[in-house]
Amino acid sequence: MLAGKAAAAATTSFCSLQATLLTLAILTLLSFTYFSLNSSILHSHPLSPLNHHHLLPATIPEDHVNTTTVDDDDDDDHHHQQQLSDIYHSPKVFGLNFADMEANFKVYIYPDGDPNTFYQTPRKLTGKYASEGYFFQNIRESRFRTLDPDQAHLFFIPISCHKMRGKGTSYENMTIIVQNYVESLISKYPYWNRTLGADHFFVTCHDVGVRATEGFPLLVKNSIRVVCSPSYDVGFIPHKDVALPQVLQPFALPAGGNDLDNRTKLGFWAGHRNSKIRVILARVWENDTELDISNNRINRAIGPLVYQKRFYSTKFCICPGGSQVNSARIADSIHYGCVPVILSNYYDLPFNDILDWHKFAVVLKEHDVYRLKQILKDKADAEFVALHKNLVKVQKHFQWNSPPIRYDAFHMVMYELWLRRHVIKY
Repeated sequence: MLAGKAAAAATTSFCSLQATLLTLAILTLLSFTYFSLNSSILHSHPLSPLNHHHLLPATIPEDHVNTTTVDDDDDDDHHHQQQLSDIYHSPKVFGLNFADMEANFKVYIYPDGDPNTFYQTPRKLTGKYASEGYFFQNIRESRFRTLDPDQAHLFFIPISCHKMRGKGTSYENMTIIVQNYVESLISKYPYWNRTLGADHFFVTCHDVGVRATEGFPLLVKNSIRVVCSPSYDVGFIPHKDVALPQVLQPFALPAGGNDLDNRTKLGFWAGHRNSKIRVILARVWENDTELDISNNRINRAIGPLVYQKRFYSTKFCICPGGSQVNSARIADSIHYGCVPVILSNYYDLPFNDILDWHKFAVVLKEHDVYRLKQILKDKADAEFVALHKNLVKVQKHFQWNSPPIRYDAFHMVMYELWLRRHVIKY
């Protein structure tokens, strides 16, 4: 009798255990189903990714967004986002991060260096390397500068080789001067050694400065390079370095745009044959009747500003790389409203992770030069109109100002640096 009761109790206990396990299994299945459904809903409406995945910042839920900006101009920001949404990879992400940058970003500028010799400000703000000079001036007059290094996200090494070039200094001596200057900062201040230079940056547009700094591997490999010749086949690292737009300022003529009826010429280029792609471009197309291709710069004796006026009458302006992958003609084309045709290999275009260049330019490889005319003629009228309209929208991003203006070239470069502020400190 007792054995029977014990067996019944064991059976009841076993059944209870089975029921408990079954209940847990059902609850686990329901939990997985719930999270799976939520995940699928989230992934069915993703934000458009930035072109470089390594720079994609975390998205912020709309109900947690602080909609106030540092300038109390919400309406201007909203209008700006609506106007420029076509040209961004992710307008919402850009808008949120730009406001965050304006409110918080701080840069410390090293005070050392003799401004009358090699350091601090370049010789002038004009010419095709004006971007370097404008940045040096803008950073000093901007809200981003801090005199307290403990508040700084990044550290600016204010060395310019532009003045060295004016004094006839050799490349070898330039490199020695750069190295001695940077090493003096490393020994005098503790900030470089905290990150091995990862939160330091320098700016150079002139190819003289590029060559001089490339002779100092510690600087080039560790710090952020902001350069006008961002060729990623010779050491430029897109997730670390920044492409500086090479802008010819002051512009000789006003900005073009919304003038489609005047643009009757298919394509235009005139310049020196100082690269292989330019030699091929001139040889293949200089006698063409639809492409206006000259293998030399236009003689000023023909008339005033003839070169610049050609931009106004042309649909597509050819921008082949010169001695470097970059070309000042890209910024010229954007300013004058002529859709730029990029003919360069390994060119990390300025603001490429923010702006969708395919929305306002034609981006080709050098081997496409042989099919250039057909490629341009295959562009439907509606496609050209869309490219032209978007081109007008990006003009402000390729314009330098003093003092700087929101969304201009200076702010775009600062935004690129803001995205690169996260480093490990030792």
